[in-house]
Amino acid sequence: MTARKKLGIIVYAPALVDEDVRTIAIVQGMERALPGLRMEWEVSESGRPIALPKRDTWLAEETKDGEFPLVCNGDERFPVTVYGLQTSSYHAPGGQQPLLDVHAKLPLDAVVISVATEMLERIAEGACAFWGHATPGDAAVDIAYQTAPTLEGPPSPRRGLPALKLFEHIPSPEIPAYLGWLNYWSAASARAIGFPDPARDADLLSRTRRTASSGWVVQLTDAPLDLDNPAHLDALKRAYERFPEIGGRAAL
Repeated sequence: MTARKKLGIIVYAPALVDEDVRTIAIVQGMERALPGLRMEWEVSESGRPIALPKRDTWLAEETKDGEFPLVCNGDERFPVTVYGLQTSSYHAPGGQQPLLDVHAKLPLDAVVISVATEMLERIAEGACAFWGHATPGDAAVDIAYQTAPTLEGPPSPRRGLPALKLFEHIPSPEIPAYLGWLNYWSAASARAIGFPDPARDADLLSRTRRTASSGWVVQLTDAPLDLDNPAHLDALKRAYERFPEIGGRAAL
């Protein structure tokens, strides 16, 4: 049986604090983006979904040590999940503050593709994120090789993509560490990489959405990113050429 394709969403935001309402905003935002979605279940150690009749209260109580637990929709036929981890200041860009890393996964089908931009926007804005992305799982594997060290030392990217620096070697949390299919850049992130430049970004701006907080959702390709498609691979390479700051490749 062929494994179902997935869309992965990750956003990087300031660390959670006590009684932080952003966890609830993230989950409620996902529900607004996808009509009918109800993220009202947790998962037991055995993998069984457990209903959360007071989900928001539970989320507030279980948000600890800068992280929040996995919440899902309880539907094994159409699984949607989200959880939050903390990157310590030692491993975070700039080395000055820890980060909240929000991870969501959804089935990559026509319905999810149709709401993917809004889903990324609502997760990112709910988290007050610096930057983030939404990328199909297959492409995300290739992108991971841009930073993954080899036994010999430096990364060995696939498909001619550029090597990127590790998070801790990037100057500030506003600078995106890598690109994906849909890219969320806060206003601060956009300034850090010089976006938009009307003279240079006409093509990207034709697939760009401005957010309520003056951030941007920038879509690299019309269809979900497929790096077996030469046009998609070229689009990703062009974006890296346009923004050398991404991945810490250019000194600011």
